Amino acid sequence: MADEAKAKGNAAFSAGNFDDAVRHFTDAINLAPSNHVLYSNRSAAYASLNKFSEALSDAQKTVELKPDWGKGYSRLGAAHVGLHSYSDAVSSYKKGLEIDPNNEPLKSGLADAEAALARSSRPRPGPGAGGSPFGEAFGPEMWVRLASDPSTREYLQQPDFVKMMQDMQKNPNNLNLNLKDPRVMKALGVLLNLKFQSRGPEEDAEMRSASSGGSPERKRPAESEPVKEEKRPEKEKEPEPEPEPMEVIDDEEKERKERKAQAQKEKEAGNAAYKKKDFETAIQHYSKAVDLDDEDISFLTNRAAVYLEMGKFEDCIKDCDKAVERGRELRSDYKMVARALTRKGTALVKMAKCSKDYEPAIETFQKALTEHRNPDTLKKLNDAHKAKKDLEQQEYFDPKIADEEREKGNQYFKEQKYPDAIKHYTEAIKRNPNDPKAYSNRAASYTKLGAMPEGLKDAEKCIELDPTFSKGYTRKGAVQFFMKEYEKALDTYQEGLKHDPNNQELLDGISRCVEQINKASRGDLSPEELKERQAKGMQDPEIQNILTDPVMRQVLVDLQENPKAAQDHMKNPLVMNKIQKLISAGIVQVR
Repeated sequence: MADEAKAKGNAAFSAGNFDDAVRHFTDAINLAPSNHVLYSNRSAAYASLNKFSEALSDAQKTVELKPDWGKGYSRLGAAHVGLHSYSDAVSSYKKGLEIDPNNEPLKSGLADAEAALARSSRPRPGPGAGGSPFGEAFGPEMWVRLASDPSTREYLQQPDFVKMMQDMQKNPNNLNLNLKDPRVMKALGVLLNLKFQSRGPEEDAEMRSASSGGSPERKRPAESEPVKEEKRPEKEKEPEPEPEPMEVIDDEEKERKERKAQAQKEKEAGNAAYKKKDFETAIQHYSKAVDLDDEDISFLTNRAAVYLEMGKFEDCIKDCDKAVERGRELRSDYKMVARALTRKGTALVKMAKCSKDYEPAIETFQKALTEHRNPDTLKKLNDAHKAKKDLEQQEYFDPKIADEEREKGNQYFKEQKYPDAIKHYTEAIKRNPNDPKAYSNRAASYTKLGAMPEGLKDAEKCIELDPTFSKGYTRKGAVQFFMKEYEKALDTYQEGLKHDPNNQELLDGISRCVEQINKASRGDLSPEELKERQAKGMQDPEIQNILTDPVMRQVLVDLQENPKAAQDHMKNPLVMNKIQKLISAGIVQVR
């Protein structure tokens, strides 16, 4: 719902309906109050309405929620400029550039803010001193005002107009050289909140004729009518500002807004059809929306989603590429561009099941994450990596070669060349990852090298692949015994005996474990052995749980202070088992 309100806000902003944009962004914020992008967008809408105090408040909230995001500082700087707080604006832009040094809007904003600060710190010449009375119009907020007004926004796409405005921004006195251009007059009216009286077509023709050297035909007065002498003004009067200038929307702008509104209706109709799985109808509506408004890339990404559902992956990818290209031209929200890339990556994954090439999908997901780090995109990337790995492993699978590599490992093991043995066992596992023998043999090699964690991991994998394979239990028990985890080793050997009751290795392992456990029970441990067992036992989560159990703590107190209660405790098999574990760990000593 928040995304839908945000999309409406973006559409209203693009259409120049800034009040509506503020309303939609506010609705989105109420639904997702921790989303920094929503405050950033509303700040831009407030700035377009010249409500710079509100724009500043939202920009500050943006930076608070996302202090490492360059655009937040750009919003902050623009709001300060609008409030004529040029020093604060300079500080904001500089802070943003510390985070994002290559951000062009921040660089441009800083240059404008510094220029405005310099102008504000020196005496301002009046008209009589050679200065321009319209110098105020060409401040750093000039481009924001021109872009926000529908009547001048299109001029910013015209290079000659941009060049004229840049020249006048550097030197406002150049205004006199460009007053004949009607675009400059309209821009000046927007910048100063003035409404200039435009000439009619006949008067324009008359003025053009006069300027070209011709003499316009004028009505002569009658003979008896006295001719009044006309006085020419020495200087053209400045236009009077009106208290509440009204925005005049021409037919072209009105049509553009109507097309955008109609495009949104087509999108909503497409969404409804998509939910009903009426994909052909959804395509028709989204296509109409694209034709009506090419400044909203959500129409393309929605249509791409339908193509994805229909299995038309090539069409999906084409729409996603168009959305990315157009989104970057329009400087659309990073999330929208990331969404298009993620959708493209999903289509490439589907195609990879036939082509067996997951690399294009992986690269596309990585590009999406550089635009916006979305958890869903990250999961899709990880899934693509796994699918690629599984495919490579499947193509590499060869049980015959695996057996040959395992035999080579066995030979090196006999020669006590354990690193070489591990190398061949590893290759055998790659060729056949379902062979428990390779894991068992590699676990034995790791144990010989003292790499106990690796040996334990392989032994457990061996048991997982074949719970009836006794070697897995002897390998695991041996590792645990060498790690002096005698209780755990005893459990492992006993578990193995359930599957192979007469296995001598398992029986010998049990004897060794019992001997070590009884040694602790008899109190025969040397001070060094006792200290070592206690240190190891205190790191064992099971021992820690026993010691923190309130019941067992009381049992331990009774063992020392209340012999009768202690005897009662000993009748409980669970309590006895825990006490035995504490004795084996050296925590409780028998005297």
